[in-house]
Amino acid sequence: MARRVSRVNTDEEEVELNMTPMLDVVFILLIFFIVTSVFIKEPGVDTFRPDAMTEEDLNPSMLIAVTADNEIWVNRRVYEMTELRGVIEQLLQENPKGRAAIQGDEGANIGIILDVQELLMELDVEVQISTLQT
Repeated sequence: MARRVSRVNTDEEEVELNMTPMLDVVFILLIFFIVTSVFIKEPGVDTFRPDAMTEEDLNPSMLIAVTADNEIWVNRRVYEMTELRGVIEQLLQENPKGRAAIQGDEGANIGIILDVQELLMELDVEVQISTLQT
């Protein structure tokens, strides 16, 4: 009688786990999350805001500060009111669904704060005037 030859290789081979494809996927996901994340643009100056009761927080992606010296700060730089439209349009190109918060100092001219708010509303940006929560 003839012996049957087994199709299964019974020799033990060294098995090696290749981690390269998994690391590639992890790095691609990391790059995706970094590129799609939204960062808050800080104004670059601290203001003393008036006390007020607020109902909800807007979670803004843009912060615009108006100091007691009536300087308008966006992204750690001072801008004139005439330059502000271009700066906000540029920030909106980075984040089209961006929301804004205006941090007005207690000593700031309310007219400038309202001009900034009006400009944001013209550009269809959801805006709130930030105050200290009590």
